[in-house]
Amino acid sequence: MAISRDEVLHVARLARLALTDDEVERLTAELGQILEAVGVVSELDLSEVAPTSHPLDLVNVWAEDVPHAPLPLEDALANAPEAEAELFRVPAWRR
Repeated sequence: MAISRDEVLHVARLARLALTDDEVERLTAELGQILEAVGVVSELDLSEVAPTSHPLDLVNVWAEDVPHAPLPLEDALANAPEAEAELFRVPAWRR
């Protein structure tokens, strides 16, 4: 199973990624290899294999919910593209 350059560009556009021509070519090849590997799995007889959401049996994997000190405001806003009046500034939403 192969993926085309146009399909890679379409997915990049949906993800709002700006890719160079070299990146598009590399990703087209890499995604093609991934799809081929996944295609091999689809050829296997898995009728005797129970569906799972995780390969290991996990029970109660969450840590206890214990209150702690909040994140300092300057740390919370440190990587924000824009901040205003101690708030995250985001584009206006329009219908």
